[in-house]
Amino acid sequence: MHDDVTTIPVPDRDEPGAAALVAVCADGLVLLDADGRFRSLNPAAAALLGRPAEELVGVRAPFVPGPAGPSGTRTVRWAVADGLSRELRYRVAPDGTGGLAVWFSDVTDRLARQERLTAIVRAAAGVAEAGSLTSTLDAIAREIVGTAHIAAAQILAVDDPAADLQVLGMAGFGSAPDFVRRLRACRERGADIRFLDAHARGEAVAVPHRRAAILSDPAWEPLHEIMSRPDWDGFVAMPMVVRGTTVGVINAYYEPDEAPDPSSLAFLEAMAAHAAVAVDTARLVARSRSEARTAERRKLARDLHDSVVQQLFSIRMQVSALQGQLDRSDPDPTRVLGAATELSEMSADALDDLRLLVREMHPSAPRGGDLVEAVRTHASEVQSRTGLRVDVLAPADPRLGPGVADDLYRTVREALHNAVKHAGADTVRVRIERSNGDLVVEIADDGSGIRPADPLTGVPGGLGLVSMRERAERWGGTCAAGPRPDGGWTVRTVLPVAGLDEQES
Repeated sequence: MHDDVTTIPVPDRDEPGAAALVAVCADGLVLLDADGRFRSLNPAAAALLGRPAEELVGVRAPFVPGPAGPSGTRTVRWAVADGLSRELRYRVAPDGTGGLAVWFSDVTDRLARQERLTAIVRAAAGVAEAGSLTSTLDAIAREIVGTAHIAAAQILAVDDPAADLQVLGMAGFGSAPDFVRRLRACRERGADIRFLDAHARGEAVAVPHRRAAILSDPAWEPLHEIMSRPDWDGFVAMPMVVRGTTVGVINAYYEPDEAPDPSSLAFLEAMAAHAAVAVDTARLVARSRSEARTAERRKLARDLHDSVVQQLFSIRMQVSALQGQLDRSDPDPTRVLGAATELSEMSADALDDLRLLVREMHPSAPRGGDLVEAVRTHASEVQSRTGLRVDVLAPADPRLGPGVADDLYRTVREALHNAVKHAGADTVRVRIERSNGDLVVEIADDGSGIRPADPLTGVPGGLGLVSMRERAERWGGTCAAGPRPDGGWTVRTVLPVAGLDEQES
């Protein structure tokens, strides 16, 4: 008896045209005996299974009855010639003689396309999340290895082919921290580095049976141990091109008996495009940060010149006047006292301006991890200076290590600064609380809900938002920012409470 099968009418062989219908059907149609062996096959079935029908008769079939999927079908892998395999989707029904009637089709390419599309979407999402470059490209490498019968993958940054390369992402090789050093040794021995051809030409380079060539070449000896770990055979180097510039390559190491067909190459090209965007974005952010530091230094120079330098010049002039009075044989006590008093006041003003500049450059961190107290103090200063109402809601003061408290405090400062500068808000609410094992710090304003995009990265909030995300990621958390449906802008940082003390130590 066969259980869990779907009943499908089987045409009577004696019905006129039935045999012709079976013969011309593009899908596989087979009959199995009571032992599950092939009894008869239509021409399409033999072609899909990759063997003549006469060779298959009497062979045990891969099709078995059982619980079907939502569409009433099941999927099985079938080995064809040269060690390759195909994915077959099938449906079974009793044939009325104790055996089974089976319909099946080859869905290998369709499933591969679905897997590749899913991997491309996940890679795009990873790039959009703007995490660290290494973690993003490691994730892309893992997506490549998990798809398209690729055993291992590397993502390399190549600025100058004559210089050392940088491994930004890797999967399938295990731990290989000294890969770059070993590759340098291979280059010094005269090894043929084929992925440099892909970088130079800006097009894919495919090399069959590359593993055997590398492992038999003494010039590659420093990398023999690493390159022998995955089970691979052929190799493809795909250039990473963005805005007309090649910024690196993806090396894909194909499983044995798997050839890089056009569909696979198109998949690699799409993944290389995502990786190139990630590399380019990271470089733009680094350049933007450098320019921001330069701008900060210029602003400091202007502020010093406009305030403290001018005051020091005035102090110097006042000192000269005072010296002139004191050098006289009959100094006027009233003038001397007036000059000294004015000199004291000018010195105090200069000192206050210097302290203000230092405070703006290096905001004071929370003392002893007292985050709430520091936030309340700063909120009060912002409110008195700008007129913006700042409410701090903190049911309990989370005691934190100085490192995490300082990062959260700087996040609050940055968010309040942006609210004052860009939001046009009347009120800002700062909420600090524990929720479901997480520490949540949320800054929400009732302003326009708009933040200008950074001119280089195009990210709303610019470098400030990038810095906030980096501070959160340092403690295993996340930071998200954006407009609210009812208006205004929210910055929300979530850190897992568990492990903060261990990370701090």
